[in-house]
Amino acid sequence: MVKQVAVAAAIITRTDGSFLLGQRAADTVYPGYWEFPGGKVEAGETPRQALVRELSEELGIVVDAAWPWLMREHHYEHAHVRLYFFEVPYLPDEWHGELQAHVHAAMAWQQPGRLEVGPMLPANGPILKALNLPRVMAVTHASEIGIDQQLAALDHALVQGVRCVQVREPDMQVAQRDAFAREVSQRCHAHGAMAFFNGDPVDAARLGMDGVHLPAAQLAGLTERPSLEWVGASCHTRAELEHAARLGLDYAVLGAVKPTASHPGQEAIGWQAFSDMTSDLSIPVMAIGGLAAADMVEARQAGAHGIACIRAAWKE
Repeated sequence: MVKQVAVAAAIITRTDGSFLLGQRAADTVYPGYWEFPGGKVEAGETPRQALVRELSEELGIVVDAAWPWLMREHHYEHAHVRLYFFEVPYLPDEWHGELQAHVHAAMAWQQPGRLEVGPMLPANGPILKALNLPRVMAVTHASEIGIDQQLAALDHALVQGVRCVQVREPDMQVAQRDAFAREVSQRCHAHGAMAFFNGDPVDAARLGMDGVHLPAAQLAGLTERPSLEWVGASCHTRAELEHAARLGLDYAVLGAVKPTASHPGQEAIGWQAFSDMTSDLSIPVMAIGGLAAADMVEARQAGAHGIACIRAAWKE
């Protein structure tokens, strides 16, 4: 019978987006491989309690903030591992102590998408991709405010650091929507940002977008993941989130967390329901609905990867 093991792992991040990795020592399983700090959840411990203990033992730090993020399962030859990933912000008031390599052969700060060490433990491939997903997704509404005003707002947002844009224009005529999507994609790529198309995967590929964002109704009809580099979906229930995870989507967007002008009359779910619905999910989830930059910390405390915004993203 295959051994069942629960592991808590930390994504310790700095303000520049870099994250900490440790190299496994020579006398361990997978010697020389790189991993996120953490370790086995002992009997009677919650994953968070195990994480705090392991970071103290491995790195010599005492952690106050550990935000739930993802749960992944991986089948190694020696064990079936259930990995609980937490985000630990690298901020002075969130943990204290001096980072030290008590059990790792080496430690290294790495940037998402630019890994300079290896090999990584096999379970970490999807984690590395998830870390490439920006924390803010700006959603267009050009059909409401006008194309020229939307493109001007896009230019400003890109200069200010927005690196992920979802083109969502269901009310536009197809030809106008396609031209607008191509223009958004071109401007995003000039700034190193990603552009996703809300709609059909075939259209997203035809327009040269970086990925597709599926409406919930379209997600419900899928039996396999579309073959694009990035695939996400809008979700409103735990069942929809689990379906997105089973298909191997790269992210989901869940809401509305707060009352929002784009869906007047829709009841907001609030942060507790968001946290409950996303608990132990294997893919990152963005929160949406009446949110702005000031909500980022609360969102991540609730387990969100980040936030998706319509009006707040464009500083209106």
